[in-house]
Amino acid sequence: MSDVTEPGAAPQAAPAFDDEAMNAEAEAFAEAAELDPELDADIEAADVEADIDLAVLAKERDEYLDALRRLQADFENYKKRMVRQQTEHLERAAETLVAKLLPVFDTADLAIAHGGGEGVQQVWSALFDTLEKEGLERIDPVSEPFDPAEHEAVMHEPGEGAAHVVDVMRAGYRWKGRVLRPAMVKVAGS
Repeated sequence: MSDVTEPGAAPQAAPAFDDEAMNAEAEAFAEAAELDPELDADIEAADVEADIDLAVLAKERDEYLDALRRLQADFENYKKRMVRQQTEHLERAAETLVAKLLPVFDTADLAIAHGGGEGVQQVWSALFDTLEKEGLERIDPVSEPFDPAEHEAVMHEPGEGAAHVVDVMRAGYRWKGRVLRPAMVKVAGS
């Protein structure tokens, strides 16, 4: 016989639940639990195990969360370190290029000192002005106190007082605050 209802046929009633039978079954289960203390202990043990499992899971969750936070912090530090290293690398590359251009400045200085003309002066000025905007500074310390960190003394003459620069034989340069090449100077004094 088919469970499908024919069109136009009266629908069949859903099976009725027997409340008395269900109540009787529940009472029988309760009586069995009372009569069997092991069943009651099993239920309590299952509840305790569930609580322990939840505590273990919560602890594992917290450990994984802490590990994830540490990993995120390490990654952020790594990114910052990489950006800093790339910036330093670019600055060093620029510094190396400027250091290679210093002999050009020296040659232009000599040409100007020996009457090289206005053309040489214009080229020197244009090149220096461009690099100065990027961080190049000229160390030209005539009449200043001698500083071994910025000056290289190649000649010394006796004099009174503290050592001071009397003549610059070759200009020195700083690149972004760091001494790229010390000035070659003549020093007088003690």
